Amino acid sequence: MDDIQFKKNYSSFINPNYTVPPVSTNTQKTGAADPGNSEFGQLFRKTVEQQQLTFSKHALQRMDSRNIPVSPQLVSQINGAVEKAKSKGIKDALILNGQTAFIVNVPSSTVVTTMSGREMSENVFTNIDGAVIL
Repeated sequence: MDDIQFKKNYSSFINPNYTVPPVSTNTQKTGAADPGNSEFGQLFRKTVEQQQLTFSKHALQRMDSRNIPVSPQLVSQINGAVEKAKSKGIKDALILNGQTAFIVNVPSSTVVTTMSGREMSENVFTNIDGAVIL
């Protein structure tokens, strides 16, 4: 009985009308190039819009920093994999294409992040509920 620890619930001490003041953030851009402004970025964005698959800003930055090439054919394959995952009720999917992985939020058809073979060396993926292999 000595090894049991009881944790006190302090929520009863907090006034329900207590409000937390908003925190102001003063973030500045570091001058890094926006990958979406290049000719490739514009072509890529046009292709993605046609396929109804979106890439988050984080995913675009990862693709740029990790030199992950994405062709219109690959976007089409990922879009097909997302449709397959939707039909199975998957919400967050790991889509594998050779040595490249894409984590996709299926309901919004948004690629959340990308990884190359080097980043996949741990072979651990969290917060997914399904996988599609291309």
